[in-house]
Amino acid sequence: MAGDGKIFLADCTLPAVEAHLRESAKIVVPVGATEQHGPHAPFGTDAILSTEASVRLARRVGALVAPALSYGVSGDHRGYAGVPFLSASTMTTVVQDVVVSLAEGGFREIILVNGHYTNIVVLHAAIMEIGDRVPKGTVVFPFNYLDALPPDQLAEYLGAEMGLHANIGETSAVMAVDESLVDLEQAVREYPAFPTEPTPAMISAYFFSARGTLPRASRSGVWGDPSGSTAERGRRYLDQIEEACVRFVGEVEALFAAFPERDA
Repeated sequence: MAGDGKIFLADCTLPAVEAHLRESAKIVVPVGATEQHGPHAPFGTDAILSTEASVRLARRVGALVAPALSYGVSGDHRGYAGVPFLSASTMTTVVQDVVVSLAEGGFREIILVNGHYTNIVVLHAAIMEIGDRVPKGTVVFPFNYLDALPPDQLAEYLGAEMGLHANIGETSAVMAVDESLVDLEQAVREYPAFPTEPTPAMISAYFFSARGTLPRASRSGVWGDPSGSTAERGRRYLDQIEEACVRFVGEVEALFAAFPERDA
């Protein structure tokens, strides 16, 4: 955290950032999207939740939080009103430019906390190709905040039974951040009518196949039943996510320490 106690990079002065870098060269970058989350939840859900997870993580590991990347690879939502999205190639370039410039500015551990699942393919691909563009010893890695959860907690938050989009987990978590953003009176229950029980590989095979795949599977834009969402439930989810993210980051840091870069 910056020397003046501020946690958001955008709020810091130059001396505050310099003071932070002398103590901890860590920064967390929230990565989200701007896309529909049904008739009840806000377009900013993914960015809101990745930012919340990032702030909680940053406070625990002594990092700053960069401005969120709030546009994502959301082409599967094409067909719903008003959804902006980036192509995979554009997002790759944006992520690479942000990461490389942060590293050039002195940050030596750059953690990308993703809140929109489809982004993760691009994030990994982008980072794989910039290892020789950042100073030696710089640690860069992305992860989906929800993937850090233990299997039982993940299944309750986001899964085949609970739903995978605008469901009770995401909706409750947004309510915990700002309850005014959710209108549960408009909530609807909808699950895509899959011909067989889908596996994660099947879901990827279909939804990543083209733009506009989600409206073909969900008229409302919902995948789940958000009607029972509560801020209290959301606070419990966010506490679980915080602990899981802190644990995950510590484990990944240990991997980098165990396998340091070798001289050419």
